[in-house]
Amino acid sequence: MDQRRVRVGIDVGGTHTKAVAIDHSNHEILGKASVMTTHDHALGVAAGIIEAFHKCLNENGILPEDVMFIAHSTTQATNALLEGDVAQVGILGIGKGGFEGFLAKRQTRIGDIPLGTGKSIRTSQVYRKQSQLSPVEIRLAIDELRSQGAQVIVASKAFGVDRIDEENLVHETADQLGVPCSLASDISKLYGLTIRTRTAAINASILPKMLETAGSTQDSVRKAGITAPLMMMRGDGGVMDIEEMKKRPVLTMLSGPAASVVGSLMYLRASNGVYFEVGGTSTNIGVIKNGRPAVDYSIVGGHRTYISSLDVRVLGVAGGSMVRVAHGRIVDVGPRSAHIAGLSYAVFTDEEDVIDPCVEFMRPKLDDPDDYVVIRCKDGKGLAITNTCAANVLGLVNTDHYAFGNVTAARKAMEPLAQTLGLTVEETAKQILQKSAEKVIAVINELTARYRIEQEQIVLVGVGGGAAALLPYTANLMNLKYQIPENAEVISSIGVALAMIRDVVERVIPNPKTEDILKIKREAADMAISNGAVEESIEVHVEIDPQTQKVTAIATGSTEVKTTDLLKECTADEALEIAADSMVLPAKDIRLEQMSGGFFVYSGQDSERKQIRVVDKKGFIKIQRRDGMISITTVGGLQVELNKLWERCTLYKSNLMLTPDLYVLVGSRVLDYSGISSLDKIDQVMFTEISQLDEEHEIILIGAKNDM
Repeated sequence: MDQRRVRVGIDVGGTHTKAVAIDHSNHEILGKASVMTTHDHALGVAAGIIEAFHKCLNENGILPEDVMFIAHSTTQATNALLEGDVAQVGILGIGKGGFEGFLAKRQTRIGDIPLGTGKSIRTSQVYRKQSQLSPVEIRLAIDELRSQGAQVIVASKAFGVDRIDEENLVHETADQLGVPCSLASDISKLYGLTIRTRTAAINASILPKMLETAGSTQDSVRKAGITAPLMMMRGDGGVMDIEEMKKRPVLTMLSGPAASVVGSLMYLRASNGVYFEVGGTSTNIGVIKNGRPAVDYSIVGGHRTYISSLDVRVLGVAGGSMVRVAHGRIVDVGPRSAHIAGLSYAVFTDEEDVIDPCVEFMRPKLDDPDDYVVIRCKDGKGLAITNTCAANVLGLVNTDHYAFGNVTAARKAMEPLAQTLGLTVEETAKQILQKSAEKVIAVINELTARYRIEQEQIVLVGVGGGAAALLPYTANLMNLKYQIPENAEVISSIGVALAMIRDVVERVIPNPKTEDILKIKREAADMAISNGAVEESIEVHVEIDPQTQKVTAIATGSTEVKTTDLLKECTADEALEIAADSMVLPAKDIRLEQMSGGFFVYSGQDSERKQIRVVDKKGFIKIQRRDGMISITTVGGLQVELNKLWERCTLYKSNLMLTPDLYVLVGSRVLDYSGISSLDKIDQVMFTEISQLDEEHEIILIGAKNDM
């Protein structure tokens, strides 16, 4: 019998740490395990990771030698920054002398970094001329920084992205001294000395704690007999080897939400819409567009960084959020949760235990207001009225949802609150969910406007154990479709288990030539390979920002050449149904323009303009645009057709020229050039993708107009 091959994903949430084991060959879930997240343990969250991992294997008969892939997300980087649990950072600035050195010295003296919570990352700085740098001088500089309280060092050189020898020398010397060190050039290849230094300082501030957790987790995995490399989830949706994480732990920020998005993309046909990860205490909200999550630079303490992560909004309202009452009315829901207050949800309580309930008020934390509602029962037990309780009372939670509970118990506990408010139980439940939904709707509107997602294209995708507590009510208010998948409560763990290795290289290259683009693609691929990806599996996507001259190469790959797909291929009829549903048009009004390579290309005419949908063979909508045009050509005729399509889709208004978004379908790949406003730049990037193809190879071009 062939040995079973298992992928293990572990997601560390604020309340629970959940592990999932998945069969590598067919992506069937073999087992799940959940434990409380161990924030206060001596090993920190690593203890929960280890416990969940062993529980998942032991309870499901999985042998250590079966595990061929193991990865976990972590809240540790995010929590350390939120809570100010950070190390003091000493910055060794490096550069030339004279006026250039004066500027470099000032730009690497960044001061303390506020974290937006009243706490800061403390920094100190010394500066050395690169011409005078030696191991002895570096030791003296490190000693000076340590005398000022620095626990970890940052080496940041002016124009260090061009030549990193000096930063590497600092790292070698610090390593000999046993001092953790972070290099600015490791964090980003972009110019901008101040932002690069600040980002490296943020990275360094969490380095000691992350190294400790990584070491504990790695040791436990090895002791369990697992030989597969331990991977860590990145905040941009990929995974990286734990050795790479030890250099750039800051990349794990928001890795929990990233895991939920990867799970949504892989486990659902989620191509466009807004996703929610609803836990007990907080809800993470972000956007999926054309099958990809929106990624942006993180903001820490109001300052921009070079940390790429999912563009996620975190709200202090979720499944376990408590109700707040003042002056005889509901004034808010959250941000404190039942878990934080040490209370049980009323809806997860046996109804016979809800005896003589009455309303009391409490402060979950000492500095909280005293208007949080607690329902006190005859035996002294306190219960929380939460969003989950309200959704169950209103019949919005199905029996197969993780949030389904005891409706009778919830009604009994909510009755005294309803009497206090002068409302019925149902009216009270509606007011609770209304308060919560108002916060969520504001974020949905902001994100859909920013990423230009049209109303009819929006689908709300809910994951996390509390999804049913918020999603149905919000979707009904907004008249939107929504999905809550099977296994929603462990979708983040599924996302971790199925994630691909990812690395990103960003450089500012004025007027990039073809050889520049090829070079940065190779650099990104090499980084992915060093992280454990097999070369034959790697794909590199290139983006060019003509305004900033920034070239971004995103490499993704797997840990083995042959990977499996989660979903079976859909038929032409199923793809047609998906396209028609997305366009909100009858299937008879949808036209199949082309079926080529890995795609079905459909068009449909609504009351205003032509709509286009590109559906891949797995049923994902890869392109979803209105007011578009399609052109089918070959590699040999590409240039002529590309020029024609560009001109036909360009809009001229007064003194403005509105350039279109272009997409190219080559085999099973979508080359997305949306946002590149120069046809010359598109030509350059495209050449690197098609230069090896035969002249007769078929290519599908799609252009979409961009109006004001």
